[in-house]
Amino acid sequence: MRLFAAVLPPPEQLTEIARVVDRLDHLPGAERLRWTSRPGWHFTLAFMGEVDEELLPDLHERLSRAAHRTPPFGLRLHGGGHFGRAVLWTGAAGDLDVMRLLAERADAAARRAGVPMDEHRRYQAHLTIARSRDGVDLRPFVDALASFEGTRWQVPELALVRSNLPGGGVPGEQPRYETVAAWPLGGAG
Repeated sequence: MRLFAAVLPPPEQLTEIARVVDRLDHLPGAERLRWTSRPGWHFTLAFMGEVDEELLPDLHERLSRAAHRTPPFGLRLHGGGHFGRAVLWTGAAGDLDVMRLLAERADAAARRAGVPMDEHRRYQAHLTIARSRDGVDLRPFVDALASFEGTRWQVPELALVRSNLPGGGVPGEQPRYETVAAWPLGGAG
């Protein structure tokens, strides 16, 4: 199964960014962007790709320990940015050092459980809003997101999410995400 570790923003915070994203459709090139579906909005901490089922018990144990060792932390959706001309995102503000630590721990947990991970790189907190395949200029979208400041929330848990890729060949079909496990941060709960 295709898995990743994530922080899932609460519905209230997703509604805040959705209001802003809904106003971006008048910008030049908006119709050429592939907008991500709101049920799939998340902060990926560690992307694992295809994980063999026999690794799951050890992976769950190690992610549980990673969550237990990390305190709950404050976060808010904040501003926007882009990766090249391909990905438009909103960022995060708050206790980013703790979020990076949780990302490092989730990555290490997956590696130690035997999951072959991609090359390790510094964590950049982002929630993907849209993708472009044809080089739409994303700067006007980033400018429109620049002043966005979401409401702060306390991140309570580390989630393990399964990504179900579209298989029907339907244009615009989006991946479906399913939380398969979650562990409270700081041993709470």
